[in-house]
Amino acid sequence: MRAPISEYKAVEEAAMKFVKSVAEGNSKHARELFTEDAVLFGYLDGELEHGSIEQFYHNVDTVGAGADFKARVDVVSIEETVAVVRVLEEKWGGRIDFTDYLLLMKMHGEWKLLPRHTTKTPTRSRTNQQPPARFESVVVILTSYAEALL
Repeated sequence: MRAPISEYKAVEEAAMKFVKSVAEGNSKHARELFTEDAVLFGYLDGELEHGSIEQFYHNVDTVGAGADFKARVDVVSIEETVAVVRVLEEKWGGRIDFTDYLLLMKMHGEWKLLPRHTTKTPTRSRTNQQPPARFESVVVILTSYAEALL
């Protein structure tokens, strides 16, 4: 059964907290969205890494999105208390394009972000303000979270 339009709007508003944090270079809004125990899993230079969501907050707080940063939010699906959102980001830090897949869960009447899955598109020309190398190739795997929810 399809979720009502009001739920799609609520999920989009929640995902916009993520975008707002990235755009403003301030993790405050994302901290309201992620669950306390959110964990990142990903690859850096071909090696699997995992750790706290604090690394994402650090990257957001230390690298400005840049004047040319753009983002788009697409609510892909909502099934009862689980939602999948795709966020397209262009020119983060002035040079990197990302496609983020966000998995949200409705908890206590509020949409919360569990993990984040990121893919990076080819790097644009470099500018003075570059995202840290740690973030450039991070791919967050949400398979284990999705399986845990099913």
